Order: sequence, then C-alpha cells, then structure tokens
Amino acid sequence: MPSFDIVSEIDMHEVTNAVDQAKRELGNRWDFKNVEADFELDDKGITLSAEQEFQLEQLMDMLRMAFAKRNVDTRALSEDGESRAGKLMKQHLALRQGIETADAKKIVKLLKDAKMKVQASIQGDKVRVTGKKRDDLQAAIALIKESDLDLPLQYNNFRD
Repeated sequence: MPSFDIVSEIDMHEVTNAVDQAKRELGNRWDFKNVEADFELDDKGITLSAEQEFQLEQLMDMLRMAFAKRNVDTRALSEDGESRAGKLMKQHLALRQGIETADAKKIVKLLKDAKMKVQASIQGDKVRVTGKKRDDLQAAIALIKESDLDLPLQYNNFRD
C-alpha cells in the first residue's frame, strides 16, 4: 500500500553554515563597528545578543537572510523571549524539529475533513499517510501545502 511520511526536520549542518555566514556579515557591517553583538549556536537553538533593541532586529534580519540563502526554512525558528543581562539584550531562538502532537492532529483532521481516500496516523513526531493510489497521496501533499500551517514540512519516505 503506498505511503509517505510528513516530517518537520532541519539540516543542522546548513543551520551551522547559516549562523557562520551571518557572523561574517556581522563583522563586515559598518553599523556594527565597536558594538557588542554576536550569534551563538548551541544544541537547543540560537542566541542573538546586542546592545540595543533595534540591533537585535537587524541581527534577526541577517539571520533570516542567511537561512534563506542556505534554503533553510525560517519557520523552524521560534522566539523564546528576550532577556537583559547587563548592557546586553539577548534573544533566544529555539530550533523546532518534529511535529508536535497538536499540529499532527491538525494535519490528520485536515485530511479527514477533505474526505480524501487516505488514512493518516500519528507516529511519534511524524505523520504517516497511506492510501490505495499514488494520485490520492499526491493530492494529500498538495492539500497540506495549500493549507496555512505554520510549520516547515517535508514529505519523505514515499513508497509505492
């Protein structure tokens, strides 16, 4: 029976490259000369630090541009909040991987409400969709792409 998986994964190697690219751009910008500003990548996410609020926004734009150049979906970033430590403002961005249960239920409900001839099941942090025909599965992919889910989704493990 044909099937495919809906997953939300990001390539950490490309994320590392994007952060490094943003750091290089930060070193070249004249408006950040003699300013304490930095990007830090760890296992949980990316931390932006700058002296002013508007500089944090500019760092965020630089990071988004670097992500776009590296073909990494910026929807994988979720803001965890800002904090002030001394004269620096820090903003932590978490890297979202995997589909949370609430979002997986939305995907399953979307497919069931469309009355398509496919079955969707939640398997951990991914959703497996099965159907009798390949065309039904391709229609399910098109339906999910058209929906307004705020998730970076990939479709892999397509079996015929």
